[in-house]
Amino acid sequence: MVLHPADPLTSLAHGIGSQHDLPISPFYAFAGAFAALFVSFLALGLLWSTSRFRGERSGLALPVALQRVADAPATRTALRGLGLAAALAVLLYLLLGPDDPAHNPAPGAVYVLLWVGLVPASLLLGPAWRLLNPLRTLHRLLSRALRRPEPGPGPDPAPDRRPLPARLGQWPAAVGLFGFTWLELVAPEPASTTTLLIAITTYAAAQLLLAARFGERWFDDGDAFEAYSALLARLSPLGRRSDGRLVLRNPFHGLDATPERPGLVATVCVLLGSTAYDGFSDNPSWINALQTSPLGRTPTATLGLLASIALVATLYCLCAAATRLVSGPHPGPLTAFAHSLVPIALGYLIAHYFSLLVVEGPRTVSMALGTDNAPEPVPPLGPGGLAALQVIAVVTGHVLGVVAAHDRSVRLFPPARAVAGQLPLLALMITYTIGGIGLLLN
Repeated sequence: MVLHPADPLTSLAHGIGSQHDLPISPFYAFAGAFAALFVSFLALGLLWSTSRFRGERSGLALPVALQRVADAPATRTALRGLGLAAALAVLLYLLLGPDDPAHNPAPGAVYVLLWVGLVPASLLLGPAWRLLNPLRTLHRLLSRALRRPEPGPGPDPAPDRRPLPARLGQWPAAVGLFGFTWLELVAPEPASTTTLLIAITTYAAAQLLLAARFGERWFDDGDAFEAYSALLARLSPLGRRSDGRLVLRNPFHGLDATPERPGLVATVCVLLGSTAYDGFSDNPSWINALQTSPLGRTPTATLGLLASIALVATLYCLCAAATRLVSGPHPGPLTAFAHSLVPIALGYLIAHYFSLLVVEGPRTVSMALGTDNAPEPVPPLGPGGLAALQVIAVVTGHVLGVVAAHDRSVRLFPPARAVAGQLPLLALMITYTIGGIGLLLN
């Protein structure tokens, strides 16, 4: 997170302390990563010859009483009320609080509790933001006040509502995620109350207008944070089967059920590319380039963010083309393996933002509760522990991506070509690993 130099969040954006001093040997980090990837690839090729993941057909059904509580109108109303109350509190702090993130919890609520906090919330509870989303709640309240019917699961019965074009897919979410990461990483004063107010009101107005046109279903793919939460929730052990039952499942089954929709690749590449840019943005050479660029800091940083996302997307597209060349034609190789990038994105998110959440999260809550004199938060890990966590998170994400890609490959291609078709994916994973660990250790 690139914030104003005086902001208290700056020093914690990529972990506690400077990444340049993380006490871990680059040789052992890269060697361990390569060993993990090659061993997993070889083991899968020898021992995993048929697809084992069943998507939304799998899972151990939880007790009916637990599902009744989870689906009860009172539970859902309470969660919607909680999300709306939190959003109103943030707006009040932005309107009435000081323009100083050291004494105003609103920036921390947006950049830490929301953006980073959605990661563990979605992993543990599923797509949590769908119920907490204050914009969805506001849309429902406005629809009831105006007595406008909402569409059911079938065709939209409301004559003034347009169906969402299928080709739109998750492209709105990808654009929204890019906008938020631009605000977080590029905007001149992202923690300013004025900046946040303008960004929040603009985004909320656009979302509510589009939901008024397309119905509540717009938020599923049009709201950046709902799509972000739902994508991470694919790796949650809690999920729903195709019959609607709440189940405990192998997270790989949930990941396998990721819909292959337009914009999925763009959404994941925005997550990966923006996190990579976040890791590179405090490099002294890049800081010097920003300060000396004739274009100015903001245009140059915007180009850097776009270039980082474009690089991630280009590498994936080249990999998909090589897979088609090696394994034979397939209707949609571009989206067929996009789900394997989700655990990689998760690994990068954990590596870059773990310490930000556990240190600045409690500080933000303390400020919101009016306890500014709370003791300084203590980092949960030393530099060595943090370095180990970051490398493990990145490598584990890539290994999980290899497993997900292998299972999809043996399902789509003949056995003789399935393993060979994964060589481009393995090369992609190695490239991403080199870049990810290099950013952590540089």
